Amino acid sequence: MSYTSLKYSEEELVELLQSRSRKAFDALYTNYSDALFGVISRVITDEELAQDILQEVFVKIWDRFDSYDASKGRLFTWMLNIARNASIDATRSKQFGKDRKTNSIENSVDIAWNDNSEQSKTDFIGVQKFLDQLRPEYRQLIDMIYFEGYTHAEAAEELELPLGTVKTRVRSAIIELRNNLN
Repeated sequence: MSYTSLKYSEEELVELLQSRSRKAFDALYTNYSDALFGVISRVITDEELAQDILQEVFVKIWDRFDSYDASKGRLFTWMLNIARNASIDATRSKQFGKDRKTNSIENSVDIAWNDNSEQSKTDFIGVQKFLDQLRPEYRQLIDMIYFEGYTHAEAAEELELPLGTVKTRVRSAIIELRNNLN
């Protein structure tokens, strides 16, 4: 049996990763790489760069696993934040360029949906449904800030809105998403 095909519960996986198990890390990569690549691809439309970032993300996960605290959230959420932050950091690099950063999210969604993996498709189906339920002004800000890499200040400038309005709308959108998820 290949050790990448082993199935672990989240608790077992965390315990094995804390003991630095390579088999558990392989299982982690097998089970979560498609979903994390999909998140990265929503921010980074260049597939080669997105693959590089995915690799960096898993190195960070391995190196920083001792900082994971199960009492603060699920393993996937913790990894998702690492992937999202790495993607946003890449958009802010001088090499990335402003023209790539301002691509519409609709252009980058195709990359994630064209992946043949059933796991990545199901991860996006639920998220997309909840995002589509948001008011248009909330959805636009969530797309810009969480998927396109804008800061609150950059989104405010782009949309010609006061910074306080942007922050209030983002907070309201997150509250609405949270309520819809429950």
